[in-house]
Amino acid sequence: MITIASLIVFLAFYTLYYTSKRATLSYDLGFEKWMKSNPKPTKFLGLGLLLLAYSVWLFTQSLCCGTLMFFIQLMTIGSLIIILAPLKKISRFAIAALFIIVALLEFYYN
Repeated sequence: MITIASLIVFLAFYTLYYTSKRATLSYDLGFEKWMKSNPKPTKFLGLGLLLLAYSVWLFTQSLCCGTLMFFIQLMTIGSLIIILAPLKKISRFAIAALFIIVALLEFYYN
């Protein structure tokens, strides 16, 4: 569940990052073009995903621990996206491989 919440936080922050007017954006995928051309639905989608991720954290942890872990994860993932996205170091294959490895480790040790 923690890996799923992490993936949702990543997707939420990435969608909100693409609605920014000051960010250096690249349009490699079709949904990135859609996100830039439709900023209002993208903001609603990003905020909805953040709310979903927060509710997953609250479901898996208690109120205080879930809130703390959500904000720690949001700051970490947000900082990495802001730093690495303009450098084009975030590839979809690397992110998918990372989340698959983390999910396998989470299920193995649970």
